[in-house]
This record gives sequence, C-alpha cells and structure tokens, in this order.
Amino acid sequence: MASSAQANIQKPITITDDRGATIQFNQQPERLAAISYLGVDIAFALGIQPVATTYMEKGREPDYLLGKTAAIQQIGQRAKPNLELLAEAKPDVIVAMRRYTAANAEAFQKIAPYIAYNMELLDESYKEVSDLATLFGKQARGEELNTAFKTHLQEFAAQAPKDKHPRFQIMWAGDTPFSFHTENTAASIVAALGGDNIMSAMTSTGKFGEEVSLETMLEKDPEVIFVYDGGTERPHENNPIWNELSAVKNHRVYYVGDHWVETNGPIAREIVLREAAHYLYPEVFPAIDVKTEAAKFMAVKDGS
Repeated sequence: MASSAQANIQKPITITDDRGATIQFNQQPERLAAISYLGVDIAFALGIQPVATTYMEKGREPDYLLGKTAAIQQIGQRAKPNLELLAEAKPDVIVAMRRYTAANAEAFQKIAPYIAYNMELLDESYKEVSDLATLFGKQARGEELNTAFKTHLQEFAAQAPKDKHPRFQIMWAGDTPFSFHTENTAASIVAALGGDNIMSAMTSTGKFGEEVSLETMLEKDPEVIFVYDGGTERPHENNPIWNELSAVKNHRVYYVGDHWVETNGPIAREIVLREAAHYLYPEVFPAIDVKTEAAKFMAVKDGS
C-alpha cells in the first residue's frame, strides 16, 4: 500500500531485519508506522513525522519524545497493535518489534513492507539507526547520530569515578521482577559508566533478560535499582524483602520512563546515558530535564 507521492530511488535499498528476512525498497518510503517507539524515535531524530504508533501506557505521551506522539495516530499497545487501525493509516513501511509481530508477519506485509527488529541490545541500536536513516535518504544524519552517541558514551565514562562500581539492577515491576542482562541497551549504558550489573551477561541463557526472585536480589544486593514505571502497580514493594535491599534503604530506587525500555532509538539512548550518569554519581553529574535534553537531538519541530 504505497503512497503515490513516493519517489523512485536510483538504486534499490535492501534491509535485512532480525528475522533474517530481506526487504527491498525501490521507492523511498514517506509514511512510517511504528510498532514500539523505536521507529518514532529514529523518525523524529531524522526529521520525519510518523503516521502511526503504538504506545506503552495508554494516554501517556513520553517526555523523551516531547509529547509529540499525541499528534500521531495511535494503533494500540505495542504488544497488541490493531491491524485495522494500522491499515487505515496507509503506511508505506512498518517498523516493528519482532517478538510482538513476527507471528503475524504475513498480515503486516499485506499492509506495507514490514521490518522487524529485536530492539534489545546496544549493538543492534547502531544498525537500526543506520538502516532507517539510509532508507529515508538521510544516511549522513544516521552516521552523525551513531557517532555522536559513541563519543558521548566515552566522554561520560571518562568522567565517571574510577574507584566506584555501584551494583545496579534494571527491572520491570512484579512479584518476580523481570531484569535485564548487561547486553541490553539500557544496562550496557549503565555498565559503560562503571556500574556492576547484578544480572551479569546473557551468556547463560541467550536472552536479554529473565525473572529474578527478591531472595536472589537480596543475595546480590544492588546499590542502585532502576524500575520501569508502568503505572501504579508495584507488587514488589509488598514483599518484606524489598525493604531490606541496600538501594531501598539508601533511597536509590529510581522509577524511570519509557526510554529505559525503548532505549534503542537515538534520542532515548542519549537520555538514558545522562540520567544513568546522574543516578550513579550524583556528586559528579547533574540532574537533567528530559525534555530539554531530548530537544537537542530532535529534528522534527512543532508543526512538522
């Protein structure tokens, strides 16, 4: 379902997504639909206005996207996108989270060319940004965003205290919290700043995260905990073990926003870097205003 305004490109662009599928484009897409915020994040950083997006929490417009998602057609929660609404948006490319959409690939492909990414690891982030920047004719901007982040990561790491390696954990709320291994994008950023992830590497399971009991958390005793703030449901706080953790006793539990889960985009990873630096080393790195920092990396302006 291609837009009539699409322009032919001199040489077909081929993208291999994380299913191993090869998607070829003979025309440059203009109408991007995003299942997860990755596509929106990259589009905003490239100066493109998406035509549709899913959300993490209904009615909550992420600060790191400056609330601009309110102006985009909403097609449901990222794990349950509404295909009818997606089709109504008439996209000419769909950028989707693989684990929520691969089983229905055929249905998505009937609507528009469908690119499925894992959106889990920092190494994947650079490819995702590069792929979509190239697809939209903005390869130089994609390279700029990737290079800038690598430079910023090195600069922040160089300023971090070398004698401190605070134990940390990044988790979803839950009775048995789902927590992230070090290769996960947000965890990779915190680890690069000198943090010691109690969940360690993903080599034992091959998965980017896994559930961990509060008993195990107490044994590993994180000094800093980042909890994805999915709303008012915080069952972990009802377990008496929670109050025994060093992070809780020392008031170093931080309830963080959507960018800590959807970290692979160029704006999200920059904000996580700055927040993580402050939360790990508040005596070295100042607190940030998310919207002010996000605006520095956003090419889509008001009215775009």
